[in-house]
Amino acid sequence: MIPDVPRDQVIGFALYTVQHGTLKLSAQLYPLRSGESRKVSLLIQEEPASGDNGWKTIATSTADEDGWLATFRVESWDHGRTVPYRVKHAGGATYEGLIRKSPIDQDEIVVAAFTGNSNSDRGPRADIVANVKAQDPDLLFFSGDQSYDHRFHTAAWLLFGRQFGEIMKDRPTICIPDDHDVGQGNLWGENGKVSKLPGGADGGYTMPPEYVNKVQRAQTSHLPDPYDPTPIEQGISVYYTSLNVGGIDFAIIEDRKWKTGPAGLIPKQGPRPDHITSPDYDPQAIDVPEARLLGQRQLEFLHHWGQDWTGTEMKAVLSQTIFAGGAHIHGKIDARLVADLDSNGWPQTGRNRALREIRRCFGFHLAGDQHLATVIQHGVNSWEDAGYSFCVPSIVNYYGRWWHPLEEPSRHDENHPLPYTGRYYDGFHNKVTMHAYANPAQGNHRAAGYGLVRFKKSTREITIECWPRQVDVTKAGAKQFPGWPITIQQEDNYGRVAIAWLPTLKITGQEDPVVQIVDEQLKEIVYTLRIRGNRWRPKVFKEGNYTIRVGEGDAVQEFKHVSTSKKKDRRVLDVVQR
Repeated sequence: MIPDVPRDQVIGFALYTVQHGTLKLSAQLYPLRSGESRKVSLLIQEEPASGDNGWKTIATSTADEDGWLATFRVESWDHGRTVPYRVKHAGGATYEGLIRKSPIDQDEIVVAAFTGNSNSDRGPRADIVANVKAQDPDLLFFSGDQSYDHRFHTAAWLLFGRQFGEIMKDRPTICIPDDHDVGQGNLWGENGKVSKLPGGADGGYTMPPEYVNKVQRAQTSHLPDPYDPTPIEQGISVYYTSLNVGGIDFAIIEDRKWKTGPAGLIPKQGPRPDHITSPDYDPQAIDVPEARLLGQRQLEFLHHWGQDWTGTEMKAVLSQTIFAGGAHIHGKIDARLVADLDSNGWPQTGRNRALREIRRCFGFHLAGDQHLATVIQHGVNSWEDAGYSFCVPSIVNYYGRWWHPLEEPSRHDENHPLPYTGRYYDGFHNKVTMHAYANPAQGNHRAAGYGLVRFKKSTREITIECWPRQVDVTKAGAKQFPGWPITIQQEDNYGRVAIAWLPTLKITGQEDPVVQIVDEQLKEIVYTLRIRGNRWRPKVFKEGNYTIRVGEGDAVQEFKHVSTSKKKDRRVLDVVQR
């Protein structure tokens, strides 16, 4: 399955990120032969020159003999300039790309996002690569299922590199493995236990921990260091972390590593433990207290990350899938499911805890996995009281899914090009507001494609684009899927309706300061946000007294016992930043 490449082509591809002045780069090699050196070097071009002149070795590594990966770490990286790099094997093979300078001075930061690179089509991805090169994003995000080969990750990973290496080599890239990458059809990791049921619905991993770690090492070694690197059971590694690109701070989380398996925890109510087909089932009965979603470690990470706004103007969460049951029909047009427990709509309590942390920093959510592109605004207690999620379409959609509710929506816009938008309950009775979806249809390649998200810092707008695979974006009149693009405001990601208001903050001495609101009765952070401008009126969700903090680092001013008003009155709180 792995081609025997010429020896001057043994370096397949490379991935990198830069965070807090540290460059991390991984180079994937083809298998080396007995007697060939395992030494690999990382060089940078200090000045334009021909041949080998001007290149300086900055790090060396030894390719491991299990996955043939070489990893590099360079501290004190100058992120203020674009630097050509070269990965060089001791036998003479080279691979070149660019470490881009930080786009901190750009007003708009663009992310291209992908999921579901099915092996039902092993051909090149020239159409997507050409489009992405033309759109020139600042970050690539592959949310999972880069590999579907289950037992042969290295071979599939090298194929993935042949398909996408041309765009990954010149820009930071985030890859996170999902179930198919680690050899499972579905995954409920349950803190790393051993799964003993076919399909893994009892929770845990079906493949040996050495295999899981090999996959994670290949796909995530170049990511910033984990927030807490402590392994889970069986010694399986973790990678949840964050990456700041141009002032947009991305939390990278592992949806399924701590998620509880349904088999043995809740009654089987369909043909398999994770598929509920009875329309009469009680959604609340399956929200059992023992069920977990993100796990306490990741929730603590999200809380800490959400309140740290150093060098940050907007926040987003990247994960494998969204916090809702986003499809009604699976596989075939007549195969309706009431609820799919592989989705992050279950367990509902865990889903709501995650959404509360994400909205606490007005975070946007970008994910994949569902084989169905959707834009949903989530509700916890009421509709639209939490943030937006964008589930991107699959690169190859071999297994179609459809958003096709049977019930009538609330607040559907009759002028919308899609009939099933508006307020709904998903199969777990979670509140969801559907803004757009891309169902498989005649002539749309089973709704395959990719997503693009534009974060505009000057206006705090987030524009969501969804591109079909068969479209050439360089041609005049190139169209996205019906219903896209969609533009929202940053503050829409905490859409909860205000019950009361605090005084208008009039801030002197600092533009765009960080504001944190703390409920004094609950002793709980309500939210933290970098506002736009120097005048802003905080909303709150119950009457009472609050602490307001303005500023960051050593320059925080704190105002305690600030009372609320039921109306937007004329009260002004003067804040002078020194």
